[in-house]
Formats: sequence, C-alpha cells, structure tokens
Amino acid sequence: MVLVGIPDPSPVRAFSLVGRRRSLAGSCIGGIRETQEMLDFCAKHNVASDVEVIAIQKINEAYERTVKSDVRYRFVIDLATLR
Repeated sequence: MVLVGIPDPSPVRAFSLVGRRRSLAGSCIGGIRETQEMLDFCAKHNVASDVEVIAIQKINEAYERTVKSDVRYRFVIDLATLR
C-alpha cells in the first residue's frame, strides 16, 4: 500500500484553480480502479482477511465488543439475516 499525499501547506493557490474553473480532489481510499487493482493483487498472491460473520441481530453486541477492544477479526454482517 502506498500513501500519496500533498504537501502542507499546499503549493497550489485557490485562486489559480477557481479563476480557471479547475478543481483539486482527493480520496483516502482510492477509486474503483485502485480497489480492483488491490483485489486482483490479493487474489494473485493469496492474500485474504480473517472475518467474523455476524447476524444483523448481533450488531449491538458487535458494537459493544468493538468498544471493549474484544475483536480479533473484522466483523462482516450476513445480509441474509436482514429479514
């Protein structure tokens, strides 16, 4: 994973953007293309995450466990339990 940032203070002046009807945008997570590249990389190199699948009815319990730092894996909600 690579973090690409912009220096602070930014060398770009707001008026140079506004005057030319330009914009500067960013994202902390990347876009669809970057996400797909990451997923492809993980599939190619057998990189997987450990998850704990929970029913939606256990969401409050999962929240409490998160607050208590009693979570070893990422919680994933089983959407089939949304009935």
